[in-house]
Amino acid sequence: MNHIYGDELGKAIQRALRGTTTVGIVLNDGVVLAADKRATAGIYVAHKRVKKIVRIDDRAAITTAGLVADAQALADFVRAQIHYHKISMGRPVSLRCIAYLLGLVLNNSKYSPYIVQLLLGGYDPYEGPKLFAIEYFGDVTEERYVATGSGSPIAIGVIESAYDPGMPIEQAVELAVKAIVAASYRDVFSGEGIDVVTITRDRYEERTFSISEIKKLLGRVPT
Repeated sequence: MNHIYGDELGKAIQRALRGTTTVGIVLNDGVVLAADKRATAGIYVAHKRVKKIVRIDDRAAITTAGLVADAQALADFVRAQIHYHKISMGRPVSLRCIAYLLGLVLNNSKYSPYIVQLLLGGYDPYEGPKLFAIEYFGDVTEERYVATGSGSPIAIGVIESAYDPGMPIEQAVELAVKAIVAASYRDVFSGEGIDVVTITRDRYEERTFSISEIKKLLGRVPT
């Protein structure tokens, strides 16, 4: 990679990741994933109802920040690999293996990268609730709570101030919504409502909080 291409690639990555706020929280009993619904193209709001949490298995999902097409391609790939593993091995694949697989794919394509930041969360059949952050060059870290996207510096502070792994699922949902609302106040690339997924041993549940529902839950909404 030459220097000019490297500079242009860096600028493209920064532009692509300038949007979205996604968060993940691990609890003793499950995982909460949440994301805003606004899609931007530069300063233009391209869509107001984007689904940024993608189900990839019965008890697993990924959140996406970055280029939508890249995220969709990776989600389709990992779904196929999960299905293949179940058929060929006769047992489910672990979330840790899925995270490392995504990391390898992203690292192998680093000279023509998928421009995404991913959170992989769910209820692992072998290890229980798990959450992994996966960066666009393939870095994989296991987290207790994490945020990605342009609103993440604000969101992570909200989560960190109140996080407790023993909190009930509903309390964690409220915390995740608060974090994204706080980010939306200061980050113009995040907003338009919030999707939340909760995953436990026995259930995968998707919920969408509209602006009015956020106001009812928190007493305020992002402007």
